[in-house]
Amino acid sequence: MQDTIDQILFSEACYKMIGALQGQKGIGTLREKTIHSVLKYYYAPNPAFHEVKIGPYVADICVDGEIFEVQTRNFNTMRDKLSYFLQEHDVTIIYPVAHTKWLSWLDLETGELSPKRKSPKTGTYYQIIPELYRIKMFMGNPRLHFIISLIDVEETRYLNGWSRDKKRGSSRMDGKPVAIFDELRIDTMTDYLKFLPDTLPERFTSKDLGKAAKIPQNRASTLLNVLLETEVVKRVGKDGKSFLYQSIKPTSSIK
Repeated sequence: MQDTIDQILFSEACYKMIGALQGQKGIGTLREKTIHSVLKYYYAPNPAFHEVKIGPYVADICVDGEIFEVQTRNFNTMRDKLSYFLQEHDVTIIYPVAHTKWLSWLDLETGELSPKRKSPKTGTYYQIIPELYRIKMFMGNPRLHFIISLIDVEETRYLNGWSRDKKRGSSRMDGKPVAIFDELRIDTMTDYLKFLPDTLPERFTSKDLGKAAKIPQNRASTLLNVLLETEVVKRVGKDGKSFLYQSIKPTSSIK
């Protein structure tokens, strides 16, 4: 199981898996399956560990009894599988986030493909928060772990949106990973404290967290709701109408 950033191995995974998928279905039909396949190969290059049947379910990866599931979205669909796997196995969910994205646009009328341009948006680890909330009933289980992979992606979209330039509300043609930027591993309960910036005061509100982490306050509130399940933060009072929180002990936060 891959446990350090390896750009060469990631490039090899991209070359091998994207080529295989294009050969099967043709470009334009890759979508999430591409990222899923690349990450599965990257974190476990030996295909003998892939698609392992465990009870009524199939694990994406199983190495020495430890299960790894690559999940790009909709963590709620994993609840039954997690309930079964966590009875006897450690489970690590690998969650990809598009860190840097290069966009191309395909004009459906002319067939013209625009040159790649870098998106002004940069993905962060905090994008996993809504997905964690969907499985928060498992967050206190010490057998559940996470790898949040920041990957660079080339994405092609159709010019079929509702806005004047046809970009807003457009649909994606395909997205291909090209590099891995970084990753965050959550192995123990105290690792969840990495979501709390070092600049937070000892006691803080969701508004304080949102400002320090540079995320919307409602997302900060959701994060605190999740962290309460892990017991690494606790409510210690109120500041007006807002709850005050305090972390159990300090740790290095996300940079």
